[in-house]
Amino acid sequence: MVNDPYAHCPRLPEEGQINLDELFSDPPVDQVSAPKGPIELEIGPGRGWFTIERLEAEPQVRVIGLEIRRKWATIVDERVKERGLGHRGRIFAEDARLTLPRFPENSLGRVYVHFPDPWWKKRHEKRLVLTSSLLDTLTRLLIPGGELFVQTDVAERGDQYQAVLDDHAAFEPVAGGPRIADHEFIARSPRERKAIEYELPIVRLLYRNKKS
Repeated sequence: MVNDPYAHCPRLPEEGQINLDELFSDPPVDQVSAPKGPIELEIGPGRGWFTIERLEAEPQVRVIGLEIRRKWATIVDERVKERGLGHRGRIFAEDARLTLPRFPENSLGRVYVHFPDPWWKKRHEKRLVLTSSLLDTLTRLLIPGGELFVQTDVAERGDQYQAVLDDHAAFEPVAGGPRIADHEFIARSPRERKAIEYELPIVRLLYRNKKS
């Protein structure tokens, strides 16, 4: 039998609605009474550096990452805990499309989707992350005014994402958007840093949930 090094990968409860507060570890003693910050979601965190930088930069923020690759979900979740951030950050080996319907309504302040969908052939369209179906789910999960941030260094993908978002009744561009020159989240994903280094154009889209 082949030993599976990621058999212990972090997973979410298999059934029922997920209580997001219960996913985090207990805070340090000196932070027990600190107010709980908003929960942000990163879909497909990969190697996790955006999430880690975000947690280190904003001490009130909590971040959950859903990463379909068990290897990276395991490595990054352990990396977050090693940095003493497990009470505010967790990464789970899950498919966002299957898991998010079990998240509670109005539970997320912001959702990040960095450089998704590295598939170009027609037969791979079913694997695309940013679809109208996912937006329907995010509409329910985001608080009123909650934000959805998407970025890519592929111009055609950027046009595609913007078209899907513009067609969705629940989302509207932020003031000055939807395309923004840069973001204010402090953290950068590795792909974003590479694109900046090689001076590749980045399409950054920022929308808000219109529900009141």
